[in-house]
Amino acid sequence: KRYSFGAVGFNFLIAAFGLQWALLMQGWFHSLDYSDGKIKIGVENLINADFCVAGCLIAYGAVLGKVSPVQLMVMTLFGITLFAVEEYIILNLIHARDAGGSMVIHTFGGYYGLSISWMLYRPNLNQSSRLQGSVYHSDVFAMIGTLFLRMFWPSFNSAITDHGDGQHRAAINTYLALASTVLTTVAISSLFQKHGKLDMVHIQNSTLAGGVAVGTAAEFMLMPYGSLIVGFCCGIISTLGYIYLTPFMEKYLKIQDTCGIHNLHAMPGVIGGIVGAITAAAASESVYGPEGLINTFDFEG
Repeated sequence: KRYSFGAVGFNFLIAAFGLQWALLMQGWFHSLDYSDGKIKIGVENLINADFCVAGCLIAYGAVLGKVSPVQLMVMTLFGITLFAVEEYIILNLIHARDAGGSMVIHTFGGYYGLSISWMLYRPNLNQSSRLQGSVYHSDVFAMIGTLFLRMFWPSFNSAITDHGDGQHRAAINTYLALASTVLTTVAISSLFQKHGKLDMVHIQNSTLAGGVAVGTAAEFMLMPYGSLIVGFCCGIISTLGYIYLTPFMEKYLKIQDTCGIHNLHAMPGVIGGIVGAITAAAASESVYGPEGLINTFDFEG
């Protein structure tokens, strides 16, 4: 009701500042040319920097209306730095694959934001909870944003995958998971609301949880039924999270999750990591072929 300008304008600020810092931080870890000491930048570096900033934008969702622009810049500075470190550990040291960023982007951004929200909690914070709701026009704009995310999520998950089969699989798996999540979210929301009405918070957020959860395994042979199952499970978990878990966290854990990032990003991100691990463990040369194993997992079976 009162933070619409900040929700949009401060996102712009985070993106502009974070993109520049991310190019440097990720460049030092991934793109530094030791022969001349310079960071080489290409289109893929810009995409990865966008992904890096996405983690901080997710974290901002937990502290919307609680931080000043200066605090937000400090939060982004540390967030980008920590993101670059955890990304290097997961992708370069552990050699995990995470094309859609379920672990690297969504889980990190979700729990980074929740930890800051926990630190900023004040005993009288519940007095401002009435301002946390939405008004008609903000719901409409948020729903338009949801539709845009729904359209472009397949390209988000497939942007840095192996060109060819891996990229096609990522788009298909994401598309199917999102479709399944929408149906499940609508059903669960209607079931748990009075008179069978739909809650706009669920429709704006939980309908995207499948795209988050399928991110790690997006380029794997998840198969269409696997994508549908992932989307189905995330639709249930995310919607129930908004109904039961968010009030529980605020009351007992002293964590006020303004935008519900734990239900849309953090929990589906954890599920995505588990799904990716199971799918990768089941990978074999008979399924992917010799070249497919190398291209998808960077190793030979």
